[in-house]
Amino acid sequence: MASWNSIPLEIAYETFGWIAFFSWSISFYPQVILNFRRKSVVGLNFDFVVLNLTKHSSYLIYNASLYFSSAIQHQYFEKYGHGEMIPVAANDVAFSIHAVLLTAITLFQIVIYDRGNQKVSKISIATVCVVWLVAAVCFFIALPSNSWLWLISIFNSIQVFMTVIKYIPQVIMNFMRKSTDGFSIGNILLDFLGGVTNYAQMAVQSIDQNSWVNFYGNIGKTLLSLVSIFFDLVFMCQHYILYTEKKAVPPKLNKEGTEPLIRFSEERAAPENV
Repeated sequence: MASWNSIPLEIAYETFGWIAFFSWSISFYPQVILNFRRKSVVGLNFDFVVLNLTKHSSYLIYNASLYFSSAIQHQYFEKYGHGEMIPVAANDVAFSIHAVLLTAITLFQIVIYDRGNQKVSKISIATVCVVWLVAAVCFFIALPSNSWLWLISIFNSIQVFMTVIKYIPQVIMNFMRKSTDGFSIGNILLDFLGGVTNYAQMAVQSIDQNSWVNFYGNIGKTLLSLVSIFFDLVFMCQHYILYTEKKAVPPKLNKEGTEPLIRFSEERAAPENV
């Protein structure tokens, strides 16, 4: 396993990593606190939370396995070279553990607080079931040959896939309501900072090692940062530019309690008396 060539870069690596950890970890609290103060989760998309739990659970499996398992580390070195560094840091593992716990707490708030007519969509439930079924099948495929690096790469791919799709329901919901009321922008600002510093951490390691293996050796961490940054910018645009009014327009729900993709206004302005 390679060692650091520059002490300042090593310090920068650790600094960026723990800034990302604290930013991403603290980013969960504004939404939890907002839900607690309002005693309501109206405005928070339930699909976002359910998909997020699967995303962070799969990412925890990947990070913890690669960080703690010497067998998986050996397979990593065999594939990418013994001169490379493990692309998972302690802050990655700590973040994943914390993320699973806080997402579970948010899910519990959905159960106990006022939900209005909102429900978890059947599409999200089906997606989560299919994802874990695929993971189970991959486990039994990897078992005979002990292909553990391949298996955790599947979990890494799952977290990337879930990262891509988890934001979409909330983006659509904000668009349909023409408001971000009930969805904490503090969460997004901290998430954005975490994504930037997480990517910077990987860049520092690559500069020190004069190798970009850690970017494609842990493509999940790379895409996690880039996808998060992209959607955070979308949310910031919605909150600060498109929907500056705080009062939400109540969405019209279908029989299943989910929002239709297209809403038509049924109200017309009354003619002005002359």
